[in-house]
Amino acid sequence: MRWLLVLLASAALAQDSPPAATANRDGGGAAAASPAAPSPAPSKPGAAMSESLARQRAAMAVQRDAARKQAEALPLEPLIHHEMAPSEPDCDPLQEADVDPVIASAAKAHDLQPELLRAVMRQESQFHPCAVSEKGAQGLMQLMPSTAEQFAVHDVLDPKQNVEAGATYLKQLFDKYKGNLGLMLAAYNAGPATVDEAKGIPDIPETRTYVDAILKSLQSAQAATRGGIP
Repeated sequence: MRWLLVLLASAALAQDSPPAATANRDGGGAAAASPAAPSPAPSKPGAAMSESLARQRAAMAVQRDAARKQAEALPLEPLIHHEMAPSEPDCDPLQEADVDPVIASAAKAHDLQPELLRAVMRQESQFHPCAVSEKGAQGLMQLMPSTAEQFAVHDVLDPKQNVEAGATYLKQLFDKYKGNLGLMLAAYNAGPATVDEAKGIPDIPETRTYVDAILKSLQSAQAATRGGIP
């Protein structure tokens, strides 16, 4: 009987004692009592580098997009550079009665000599409104597509629109080169960047011939006017 009483007493004491996990709930053993938090999975070799490269590619894409938008916001530089003369046009040249009012209007609007526009037009297209060069220059003043776009020309073969844009550009060049006709004409033919780089009329045979021909035409017109010849 005594051994039975001892056994029952031991069992009672075991039930009254808290488990080890709960006995330390308020102490440092709480962490041991809680389920262990899962350890972060070890990163695969090269994962960090891949993420870094991905971030760099994304940043570069943003920069390229910003640069593209900035370039699109900049005005196009007019370029009238055509090394080839216009091919044989499919239209007749304009008569003086038709071209004179167009020249007079554009010259007055931009404070240019009518004879300057006439001389440029003669050299460019021989007054053929549908002239197109092998380089893509079009119309009476042989505007390149970028020039036509710059000056919002909707119909590049329309004489009035074409001459208006050509006169606008000539006036810009006239002001840029402070009235130096040689540089202005060279820039109209070869582009201002080429003239600026050469610091004068560039050593391009076509451009030099172009400038000389127009200047001689202007001199002849002025001499005729002084001599009273119509």
